[in-house]
Amino acid sequence: MTPKRPYLMRALYDWIVDNQLTPHLVVDATIVGTKVPQQFVQDGQIVLNISPTAVVGLQLMDTEVRFNARFGGQPMEVIVPMTAALAIYARENGAGAMFEAEPQLDAMPEPDESNDEPQASFDTVEGSKSGEGTSKSTNKKKPNLKVIK
Repeated sequence: MTPKRPYLMRALYDWIVDNQLTPHLVVDATIVGTKVPQQFVQDGQIVLNISPTAVVGLQLMDTEVRFNARFGGQPMEVIVPMTAALAIYARENGAGAMFEAEPQLDAMPEPDESNDEPQASFDTVEGSKSGEGTSKSTNKKKPNLKVIK
């Protein structure tokens, strides 16, 4: 049989979002192939807000969860192999589920990593921080929003 974790995750995600709650994904950051912001990992785990307002391009696939998000203002592509997804729950009330170990997930083929798109790695993003103590940076501009009636 195919693993049930991807199906349960998609169903719980839809259920949480349909009830206007905020879905959070608990991830084991030590699993090979997991690409998450390491500065927020605690005890080998990270909790990610995967609500439609927090992420862009969310893909809940059979082999992995993939999306783009900002962490500390820096954009990053996040990749969570399905084996690294430990739980999904609603932030407001804790409704959701923890996933049990599934040997079928280990037997699934690895996702194709041969896309030709250049992707920013976290190492390059972290290395581009400006020095502390500077109040203005030439690269950063304040947002400028106008109310149009």
